[in-house]
Amino acid sequence: MSIEFDNNLPIYLQIMQYIKRQIVTGTLKAGDKIPSVRELAAELQINPNTVQRTFQELEREEVVETKRGLGRYVTSEESKIMTIKKEMAGELLERFLTGMQELGIEEQDIVNIVADAVAEGKQSLHRDGRGGTVNE
Repeated sequence: MSIEFDNNLPIYLQIMQYIKRQIVTGTLKAGDKIPSVRELAAELQINPNTVQRTFQELEREEVVETKRGLGRYVTSEESKIMTIKKEMAGELLERFLTGMQELGIEEQDIVNIVADAVAEGKQSLHRDGRGGTVNE
């Protein structure tokens, strides 16, 4: 596991996001065991209390569950994993929309850019750097 930490965000939140991303992308599957506090702290070279806090928050959100004497496991509830995926997609969408609005792009042009990108694939965004459909 390798994470480049952002100094502007608490480390435990960054680890939570990393683990959630591994779950929604299928790297960690429902029912998989996650590393212990000591293992993860040693691997990331951070304080074990930080990892403990991460795991407590993941348990509070029901993303992982503790099986007494066995360790922590990714939730086996597919609906919970789908909820996490939708939350992460919503965050990405919000950042995208905020960025487009900051550029002064109108709503309909944003819709056109997204529709074109979906229709043509990701290559259209790289071709001219703006999707090629913005009305100027």
